[in-house]
Amino acid sequence: METPCPFCGTAGALLADTLAYVRLDTSPVNPGHLLIIPVRHEASFFALNPAELDAIWDLVAEAKAVLDAKYHPDGYNLGVNVGEVAGQTIAHAHLHLIPRYRGDVPNPRGGVRGVIPAKQQY
Repeated sequence: METPCPFCGTAGALLADTLAYVRLDTSPVNPGHLLIIPVRHEASFFALNPAELDAIWDLVAEAKAVLDAKYHPDGYNLGVNVGEVAGQTIAHAHLHLIPRYRGDVPNPRGGVRGVIPAKQQY
């Protein structure tokens, strides 16, 4: 018996529309770490249709406003993992919205380049 997809269903949504929703990451890297998830089950972010992508980006803007008001972060990282070799552990497309805070890492230079640690600092 297959385990049900943890992202299918909008229970616990903080924000939502008919095509996508926002929820807290259950393993946050920083306070306020959110996931923006399409309602339709699709493993690859690249396979989402234009309406789903529009809904996701609209929710990113709404979620950022919520995070700005509640947490006052100093910056943000946005990230998408597509495929196991890229670190995708749940086969349902989703976008990470990660608030960043001054001092949360010793040297943030390189940001998302940190997915390959030896290439982060340049």
